[in-house]
Amino acid sequence: MGKKPKQKIVLPPDLPPEIPDDDVEVSDEDLQFVKENRGYASLLSTLDTQSITKHVTRVADAKEDTLEKLYEERSRKSALKKENEETGIQVDRVDALPIKTLDGKLYYRTAKKTEPENGPTEDEAEEDSNADKGLIKLTKAERRAKLKKLKREEKKQGKEVAKAEVQETPQAAVLAEVKEDLTTEEAFESKKRKLAELGDALLTDPDSNIKFLKEMLQLSKDNDPTIVKLGLLSLLAVFKDIVPGYRIRLPTEKELEMKVSKTVRKMRYYESTLLSAYKGYLQRLMILEKKPLFQLVAVRCICSLLDANPHFNFRESLLDATVRNLNSSNEAIRKLCCSTTKSLFTNEGKHGGEATVEAVRLIADHVKAYDCQMHPDSVEVFFSLSFYEDLGKPEKADEDQKNKYKKNKKRKNSEASNQLPENDRKKSRKELISKTREEVEADYKAASFTPDVMEQRQMQTETLSAVFETYFRILKHTMQTIVARPEANSGELSTAVEPHPLLAPCLKGLGKFAHLIDLDFMGDLMKHLKILASGSSNPGNPSEKGSKCLSVSERLQCCIVAFKVMRNNLEALNVDLQDFFVHLYNLIVEYRPGRDQGEVLAETLKIMLCDDKQHDMQKTAAFIKRLATLSLCFGSPESMAALVTVKHLLQKNVKCRNLLENDIGGGSVAGTIPKYLPYSTDPNLSGALATVLWELNLLSKHYHPSISSIASGISTMSAANNQLLLSKSSPQQAFKDLSLELELSFPQSGTIKLNNKKRKTNFSSTSPSIGDTTVISSFNEDELQKKLSTHFMIVHDIKENERLRNELDRTTQSLELYEQYKKQKKLRSKSKSKSVSK
Repeated sequence: MGKKPKQKIVLPPDLPPEIPDDDVEVSDEDLQFVKENRGYASLLSTLDTQSITKHVTRVADAKEDTLEKLYEERSRKSALKKENEETGIQVDRVDALPIKTLDGKLYYRTAKKTEPENGPTEDEAEEDSNADKGLIKLTKAERRAKLKKLKREEKKQGKEVAKAEVQETPQAAVLAEVKEDLTTEEAFESKKRKLAELGDALLTDPDSNIKFLKEMLQLSKDNDPTIVKLGLLSLLAVFKDIVPGYRIRLPTEKELEMKVSKTVRKMRYYESTLLSAYKGYLQRLMILEKKPLFQLVAVRCICSLLDANPHFNFRESLLDATVRNLNSSNEAIRKLCCSTTKSLFTNEGKHGGEATVEAVRLIADHVKAYDCQMHPDSVEVFFSLSFYEDLGKPEKADEDQKNKYKKNKKRKNSEASNQLPENDRKKSRKELISKTREEVEADYKAASFTPDVMEQRQMQTETLSAVFETYFRILKHTMQTIVARPEANSGELSTAVEPHPLLAPCLKGLGKFAHLIDLDFMGDLMKHLKILASGSSNPGNPSEKGSKCLSVSERLQCCIVAFKVMRNNLEALNVDLQDFFVHLYNLIVEYRPGRDQGEVLAETLKIMLCDDKQHDMQKTAAFIKRLATLSLCFGSPESMAALVTVKHLLQKNVKCRNLLENDIGGGSVAGTIPKYLPYSTDPNLSGALATVLWELNLLSKHYHPSISSIASGISTMSAANNQLLLSKSSPQQAFKDLSLELELSFPQSGTIKLNNKKRKTNFSSTSPSIGDTTVISSFNEDELQKKLSTHFMIVHDIKENERLRNELDRTTQSLELYEQYKKQKKLRSKSKSKSVSK
């Protein structure tokens, strides 16, 4: 018998992965489902599990041990394969010796497989394919030569790639920037277009497009600052147009539960959406107002909203932001807030006066919080306030007329009782006419939006009290610094003087509203003004030498306010103003043209010396002599104001014209003091009548023709001429005219003739002079306007040309970059095509 052929071992399929019984979760729903559907599970119950297990574990004519060995070999081979793939490749047996384990098995070392970044090379691919196909393997020397060649090629390729990267980096960066600029410009234009479309839709039909407000508000929160500014300004234009003329009151919970019509529901939705968007817009403005980049735009939007809609909701937050920026260091923001506040004060019809009261209170609170160290503009806005003294008088007149009408009616009725009774029809007709008239008047008052007189008076009282509270706080703060400084620095040189920026506008405001000050405060006010005018804590001693806390202009303003208050309340006050004349006499010496304000000096001379009716002869002579002396040291405008005052005083006081006499022993009327004391601090004790006005001779040779002419005109006045030829010009007007003439520096075409015709000057007919009338500075306004317009047009054209040139340079640069980008793209496409062809 022949030998039986060996049967091949057929391995069974892999068993499914074993899952422990603990991990198998059987829910109650599964059990219930199986119980309910047992009929469908008959297949599972009839399965022969024993035959299945036999088939899986069966091997033809093999025992269990051989089967286990086969499984172990297969698992070991798969593990080795994975290890080779993960850790590395087996080293060739020619290159390395094997390692023998204790079991007697040989193991060869392995090395990590490194593949190049760009994948296997062509030689390696060929070698792999040859190995796969079972071709002849390379020898050791050939493999080493091949590796050296590959390394050389890799080095060459690395150098070429580095050079290419160095050359392509700047161009690629520029092209990337161009792409980014193009994308940002497109996004910018699309956002601008969207803002315009949304704003146009809201302005055309706000009722149906009110929801677009939220989209515009979202666009104003963009990262691009230009889009943010455009969004804020677009929302400003929309709100100024669609905000209603009344305050919106949102419905309560009870009102929301009630059933309303469709129009009411629509109106409620419109108002609530508008109010929520308006609130979000204001919150956004308040946040951006604190950032320097958006501060100007945010403040402009706040001021425009407050000016356009002072009656609408959230007025308090707008007012707070506006008043807070009155003290801003940015001049543009400060002027914007000042103009808005002044507009609120002048246009009270928009808000009924409530916003005025709130703004004045806020300013008073800020002055208190900053301890009077604010910008003068924050208090100068009070000058735009207007107070009505005759508030409520028309009603009294109407009541008087009604009372007279009633008395006349009673008298007529008493007279008519003696006569025959009138017809009943006429009486009923008259009564009907009177009733209808009363009804019409009542309806007219209800329809007209005239505020109540009592409410107006109350608001005016609150405003006035807040204004004077601010003014008196500033005066008190200044007084405290004046009184405290000598005590702190007694016997020492003065240190840094604390500034008083609000004193000047405070004094101007007190002078303007002096007629509204309560009489109970007049005594204290005059006392404080006297101390402030002296500039020291001891006003009774003007000869006290020490550092003055206030400037000459501020002390002169104190004198002006005192005289204004005195004249407005002449009947109620009995105050001696002699101390203020003493202060003025000393302040004229302390005045410096470049440091102090000439307008204030001219106003003081007008109010205290020119407008007053009578003066003591000794005092008048002292002021005439001092003003004439200091005219030699002053500038031209100050000298003109002083000489105009001298002329006024000489015209009103005939006896003082003795100062014009050129006697050897001085004036003919010396008075009680025989000798002139030029350094005296009291004008009554100076003895000015014992001297002459020799300064007029020098002033008649002044370089300015106007001053020389008026000085020569004063010197020709005589005591025999008793006519009071008062000059029409005032020190203020003379100072302004001469200052304007010096600023304009145009040749004067017109002249002013002197009253003294005997006086012949050597000046030409075109030279200006001042006599009894004011200075007339004539110049051609049309020529000036033409020159200014041409100048500004040239400046505008230069700026426009610069802008256009910059745009042209930008466009040419972008075009050049785009051409470079095209060339680079072509080169890249050519290199790719060549590599593909190879």
